[in-house]
Amino acid sequence: MNRRSFVKWLLAGIALFAASGSLFMRKLTGETHLPVNAAEEASPTAAAPSDSPSSTPTPSPAAAVEKGKLLATVFLLSDIHMIDSQPVVDKVHTALKDLTSLKEKSDVIVLGGDLTTYARELDYKLLRTTFSQYKLPPMYANMGNHEYYDIWLTKEGAWSTETVPNGKTDKGARDRFQKFMGMDKPYADAWVNGVHLIMVSQDAYVQEKPDVQEGAWYSDEQLAWLEETLKPHADGSPALVFIHQPLPAVGSEGGNHRLIRASEFRRILLPYPNLFVFSGHTHQDLNLPNRYTKESFHWFMNASVTRTRGELSQGLLIQVYEGAVDVKGREFSKGDWIAPADWSIPLA
Repeated sequence: MNRRSFVKWLLAGIALFAASGSLFMRKLTGETHLPVNAAEEASPTAAAPSDSPSSTPTPSPAAAVEKGKLLATVFLLSDIHMIDSQPVVDKVHTALKDLTSLKEKSDVIVLGGDLTTYARELDYKLLRTTFSQYKLPPMYANMGNHEYYDIWLTKEGAWSTETVPNGKTDKGARDRFQKFMGMDKPYADAWVNGVHLIMVSQDAYVQEKPDVQEGAWYSDEQLAWLEETLKPHADGSPALVFIHQPLPAVGSEGGNHRLIRASEFRRILLPYPNLFVFSGHTHQDLNLPNRYTKESFHWFMNASVTRTRGELSQGLLIQVYEGAVDVKGREFSKGDWIAPADWSIPLA
């Protein structure tokens, strides 16, 4: 990143976080320690719920949905932010214990970006060690902005904006993620019991494209792949599409903390009425409104396993039936379902 681009990025960050006590502001004042728990926010503050489009109300229980046969059950865990901190590790254990104890057994788990806080080898190793203690189904994942965060660290592990990318590259970050997940690209699709899962990932960060900041940039190659990958759903069959950063308002392009090429993304999804899109990144409590939005597709905003606002720990259960898709929020810290986050969407 050249100095001019960095200054541009820095000024945007200052305007966004001047009132916060975030790690970003502590670095500007000279503190160089890394955060050790979820209370010390490593990423810039995510978008507030009011920035999201208005939601469509949950269908009334009186309006019975003809579901048909259950095809697949997917558990979505977003924003795990694994780091060597006991409170964080404890939250991950609590979530996995709860998930594996449910009568609704998952056919697959999707990790919705920000698997770790800094995406170092040691962070991935800790995540693998933690997961290995449970009997889990196959897992898929997409990349969030934190999958690129190792570029902010020196070889000694100190945060340094002055020397970014600290001898590292965005490509190196993608390679580590792909190695961890056994992928040959940062985006992928899979079929589970006849249900299509599509994982879309930001494929550039500030070392390659300084202007993206914390937004999700999708390359021409990836968008062409997405367009081709969706073609089987011209028959009306459902698909689950996983992104990390949320979409901006309809009719606008995204930027920092948003899906950047939003108009092109929406255009690609437009012909298919039974697409279900799931984002993370915002860490917002699933008890809040506007977690579900109806566009040409159905969009759900997930919370975080370790950083949901208010010290909560949440995720989404997705059940695909022949005639409907059910989405339910789970509070791992209490082992309860979240009443406001309970949707049953009939297929068009």
